[in-house]
Amino acid sequence: MKFSNTLVYWYLQNKRDLPWRKTKNPYFIWLSEIMLQQTRVAQSLAYYNKFTTAFPTVFDLAKADESTVLKMWQGLGYYSRARNLHFTAKYISNELNGKFPSTYKELIKLKGIGDYTASAIASFAFNEPTAVVDGNVYRVLSRYFGLETAINSSKGIKEFKALAETLIDKKQPANYNQAIMEFGAIQCKPKKPLCLFCPLSESCVAFQNNLIDKLPVKEKKVKVKKRYFNFLVIKTGNDKTILSERKGKGIWQGLFQFPLIESDKILDKDALMASKEFDDLFPEETTIALFNKKEIVHKLSHQHLYTQFWIVETDYLSSAKIKWSDIQDYPVPVLIGNFLEDFDPKSN
Repeated sequence: MKFSNTLVYWYLQNKRDLPWRKTKNPYFIWLSEIMLQQTRVAQSLAYYNKFTTAFPTVFDLAKADESTVLKMWQGLGYYSRARNLHFTAKYISNELNGKFPSTYKELIKLKGIGDYTASAIASFAFNEPTAVVDGNVYRVLSRYFGLETAINSSKGIKEFKALAETLIDKKQPANYNQAIMEFGAIQCKPKKPLCLFCPLSESCVAFQNNLIDKLPVKEKKVKVKKRYFNFLVIKTGNDKTILSERKGKGIWQGLFQFPLIESDKILDKDALMASKEFDDLFPEETTIALFNKKEIVHKLSHQHLYTQFWIVETDYLSSAKIKWSDIQDYPVPVLIGNFLEDFDPKSN
């Protein structure tokens, strides 16, 4: 088909030089694909190199402590990806003797591997002709064929997957899948696509009908929830503080944080100190000062965190057991990681 042949030819002329494209090793391909979910290629590249150096095989990743994996993942966000990565590495190592399943149907059964990732591994590592559908593919197909079905609807997901399967080049599925994703990333971009230099422009419905800015269609997003976080950054006279691991299924599971008081609005110092949580934590006399003069707004997919860091100094606190000199050893959310880069416990 002209569409498929044109994309593959374009890809061979324009593809970026990326390390995971130089291997058929399913472990390396899996690592890269998990990292690339909701992360830019430039950022993923550094983490990919770091992970493959520290964990050159799936056995090495499986043997690592989850805390170590989360610490190395710090900054990539969406930490459930890292936890699932570690879980699946242990499963493949212990139950499958380190051998990856070689088909889409088997790969998709693994924790943390969905339709896209299973298709990517199956086609890139094992040359199975199964089509990948990611954000780039949705955009290319929607524009080229003029499809107005919402890409984040149940109908749209099925429709685009079915169409993608009819287009894949069965003789070279890896090249085709890489081609259509790469084309969406650097040619048919979300904004300011390079339509004037596009090899498909003459047959692209969106270009011919001035619909580039209107496609693809997405259903309205879930309403964003506002949350108000007050982190208590404790400094004792013997240079200790408190970090605790977040439990449960909410954000940042398995990461560490300072004591947190969540409120329904921004708190001033008096309101914070009058809270029961503060009183329970600090029975002795303390001094307290706000580190960031304006609240930090940390945006997640469905919630915005309005955050204040309060520096709390006290001579002694029995629950403060972590040395400030060891704090970098703990995996923390990027929000706290950024704070720690700016905060010097010796001068504050």
